[in-house]
Amino acid sequence: MSVMNFEGFRRPDGSVGIRNKVLIVAVDECCDGISREIAKNFTNTVVLTNWYTCMLGGNEETFNQMVEVSKTPNVAGVVVVAMGCGSILPSQITELVRATGRPAEELCCIKLGGTRKCIAEGIEKVKKIERYIDSLVKEEFPMSKLVIGIKCGGSDTSSGLASNPSVGRAADKLVDMGAICIAGELFELQGCEDILDRRAVSPDVAAKINTLINNERRRWSVKGADVETMSVGNCIGGLTTIEEKSLGALHKTGSRPIVDVLQINNSFIDKPSKPGFYLSEATMLCGGAGINYASLGAHIVLWTSGAAGFNNSIVPVIRVSGNKELFNEDMDVDASGILEGTHGINEVAEDIVEKVRRVASGEFTAIEGVGDSTMTLYQKDVRVENLLGLHCVK
Repeated sequence: MSVMNFEGFRRPDGSVGIRNKVLIVAVDECCDGISREIAKNFTNTVVLTNWYTCMLGGNEETFNQMVEVSKTPNVAGVVVVAMGCGSILPSQITELVRATGRPAEELCCIKLGGTRKCIAEGIEKVKKIERYIDSLVKEEFPMSKLVIGIKCGGSDTSSGLASNPSVGRAADKLVDMGAICIAGELFELQGCEDILDRRAVSPDVAAKINTLINNERRRWSVKGADVETMSVGNCIGGLTTIEEKSLGALHKTGSRPIVDVLQINNSFIDKPSKPGFYLSEATMLCGGAGINYASLGAHIVLWTSGAAGFNNSIVPVIRVSGNKELFNEDMDVDASGILEGTHGINEVAEDIVEKVRRVASGEFTAIEGVGDSTMTLYQKDVRVENLLGLHCVK
């Protein structure tokens, strides 16, 4: 494949953004309404709310994600909102954002004298960041600057045969260009450990893959609270066993060596250290996965499905479907030709890579900004983690 470039925005810390979002972070749920009242006056604002608790102590995974999403490349500036009576201080986030060279503003409802005054001040602070955004100019960058998340959902027979293999091949092509690709959903890779081990760059990474997949299995398999591994949609779509689902999901990870497994936990959030393919602890839960990928620095998510999907307000989602019967206007790339014998996997993969380039350059996905999913700050329950004896891998 010839050399490809995209047009993006250079950030002061050297990263590249493909969108210029203004993120409004409500560090406690009491500020969600205030944040949304501010955001509704603008078209480029995104609200991220901490629904767990305004206290730290067991809540650090959520706090870490709020920080890393605030610093993610597609965010050009941040406004952090607090009620003023909780333990999470806006400055704990804004100081780290400012260290990247991007603008970060703070609001405290109690200090400002109430809700209406806080909203009015928030509107002025967003306007200030938008003036900064207006000064930004697009530049051309190589595809190696991109970080791509990979996820599936609403999987059916066509997923394992068409959309997943074509996305896996596209991931290989992007990695070969020097980009970073990150898959998650470790729960849905159960039974694939031997294959993944052979792709690991070292025995240590292979051991990490096995440990973290087993950790995820134990989280979701607590006696009396086991999770369904096969949804109704999976079964109606023609999948008959979890083995079929897992091996189908494996296809979307491509074939390149696995550099590492990126962890998202109470102590830290890993970041990819060099180009290549990574696994991660990005959850199988859709809204939470969008935020997980944003916290890992992803610009775009490649989503494989029959015809379902989610949108994330920060990380554009490119939907790939191989189900001709369900293919609709929400989809971005048609992989159904693979099943019909009119197109090859490599041909569809090249279409996906080209779509990534165009979206990275500013083209909207099929329904970007239409019906966005909740910005879910999902965190593992630290109490369950301790009871199960599960810990991060150093």
